[in-house]
Amino acid sequence: MKEFDFEKMPIVEIANEIITDAVKKNASDIHFDPSKDDVKIRIRIDGILSDYSIIPAKYKRNMISRIKMIAGMNIMETRLPQDGAIKSRMGKKMLDLRVSSLPTNNGEKVVIRILDYSKSLQGLEALGLSDAAIEKIEKMIKVPNGIILVTGATGSGKSTTVYSILQKMNTDDVNIITVEDPVEMDILGINQVQAQAEIGLTFATVLRSILRQDPDIIMIGEIRDDETARIAVRASITGHKVLSTIHTNNSLNTIERLTDMEVERYLLGTALEGIISQKLARRLCTHCKVLRKTSDYEKDVFKRVFNKDVDEIYDANQDGCEHCFRGYSGRIGLYEVLNINDDIRDAITNNIKKTELRKLVYDGNTITLLEDGLQKVLDGLTSFSEILKAVDLENDLETYEEDNLKTSMDTIEENKHSEEEKTIHKSEITEIKDESEQENNEEKIDIVTPVIESEPEENINITTNLETTNIQENNNGFSIPTLNNENNNDNVFEVPKMEKVDEIPPAPVINETPKQDLEYFNF
Repeated sequence: MKEFDFEKMPIVEIANEIITDAVKKNASDIHFDPSKDDVKIRIRIDGILSDYSIIPAKYKRNMISRIKMIAGMNIMETRLPQDGAIKSRMGKKMLDLRVSSLPTNNGEKVVIRILDYSKSLQGLEALGLSDAAIEKIEKMIKVPNGIILVTGATGSGKSTTVYSILQKMNTDDVNIITVEDPVEMDILGINQVQAQAEIGLTFATVLRSILRQDPDIIMIGEIRDDETARIAVRASITGHKVLSTIHTNNSLNTIERLTDMEVERYLLGTALEGIISQKLARRLCTHCKVLRKTSDYEKDVFKRVFNKDVDEIYDANQDGCEHCFRGYSGRIGLYEVLNINDDIRDAITNNIKKTELRKLVYDGNTITLLEDGLQKVLDGLTSFSEILKAVDLENDLETYEEDNLKTSMDTIEENKHSEEEKTIHKSEITEIKDESEQENNEEKIDIVTPVIESEPEENINITTNLETTNIQENNNGFSIPTLNNENNNDNVFEVPKMEKVDEIPPAPVINETPKQDLEYFNF
């Protein structure tokens, strides 16, 4: 870890050096994690957090205050979460940093997110999309209306893809309006609106106003609620092109998510134009990557997916080199691009079963996340282990018979056969035991046990053969059940007489202790 001389260097210089060094290392986040004794600094490079430095306890308040000051945050407020931003220039590179503070039991935790949209300015070709995927996206863009959705988890690069598409659609003859929270990248020629929920400027409110601004293209930063989803879909069928993001894993889950958000199926089937699902994997360093033999499991996966034998693939050099971090340098996108055809539209409108919809979505023309990732492994762009971490094999491709799933199924079948054999063996033992007991019973002498008669309690007769139940009313006005036996009228279950209650006392009132407001403490 890097060490700083806090006795000689001022806090201002140390804070600047931490940020500058993180930017040079292509880090995406800087974490200041407080503890009782110190503050640990960690940086996230290519999705992996690693320790960077330690700040002694007596300097941690000064360091946190410095970060909050340059981010435009209130340094006196330490009890509530805050958000801020830092915009500066380092050489020819513009720095756009988002700062977030969170009060913990050991002090304030601060996270700095380093935003880099340089790839968005380079276009779709710089994102790692295949030629077939780029061709599908360009086909979506040419359609004058409809909704295009970019899906993925948080931090999967959705905003970068959206801005790349906007750059391609941004021409002089169209009116583009966006609603975002926050506005992450200023684009010349596009009208961008910052949503502010605290004053009532929500996504839904802005969308209603945007529709009166004669837009050609509308970009929604994120579909977060049912109302926003419905307005976006209705806007897309009224002659507007709508571009947005949503948190789902793949194309099939996106369709299910929109229907769960109470979007009418007939509108969704008409409006939906395309879905771009994506995840990120670390890119192999071109200077130190190593070629190795494939394992039996890897050979089996390639055989089942591509129907080809793969003997060698590239992997990361764990020692790394001066150009990378542990064998990886940067990240690359894994993409699944779906063009909605008429068959899928009809299936969405008619609400067919999920299994049938899956067959239509993955009919052979759609390159799935797993297929795109494995192709990038064959091209030497990423490693097989990165694909296994990024893609959920069980849910993403049920059509491919995975080795671990097959082993599990074989184990289940073996256990099933073993249980059946145990059951048969147990039944045989039971039959033998029953036969032996029957033989023993035949040899036994019947012993008659005398029965001692006792007088039953008043008004109670015990019935052994009960067949029907009737409801009768006694002298006091109560409806009571009587159990009759047609064969023996003497066997009747009678209830003792009960006293009639004129008034039912009210239930006791329980005084609830009033709730107290939460107090905030200055840790």
